[in-house]
Amino acid sequence: MPKSPPGEDPTQILYRAFSRSGGKPRTYAGYVTPQEAQRLAEMGVAKIVDLRTAFEREYVGHVPGTLHVEWLPLGSSEPNPGFIDALRGVADQKDTLVFLCRSGKRSDAAATAAAAAGFGCVLNVIGGFEGDLDEHGQRGRLSGWRKDGLPWKQG
Repeated sequence: MPKSPPGEDPTQILYRAFSRSGGKPRTYAGYVTPQEAQRLAEMGVAKIVDLRTAFEREYVGHVPGTLHVEWLPLGSSEPNPGFIDALRGVADQKDTLVFLCRSGKRSDAAATAAAAAGFGCVLNVIGGFEGDLDEHGQRGRLSGWRKDGLPWKQG
């Protein structure tokens, strides 16, 4: 996955994000690599929203300084019915929001819901926090925030 050069303009990152389709029709702004997400957050251009459960964030690890709004409550297969209201409580609809989950799948659904609710610039992190499953059914080896060596904390 290409890394964002340190001095890169946020417009260049956003242009790439908007041009990525993720292999399917897009219902929200686009996709960023973990490095691009980190860079946009460092520049103050975007807010990263961790969509995982509080348990996942505590046990598996989290990105410091991220917002937290659960998409799927622990043990549920149904989206959090208060998701949009909770998102409005931590972010403005004009903010650029970068959604992060375990692998990028939950954040895809959440980004679609947020865009439908009027959030104008919602991006999904490719590979999420832990990435896709490898041939052994394990995460963290193929893609994702942690594999890319970006800042994170456990506990």
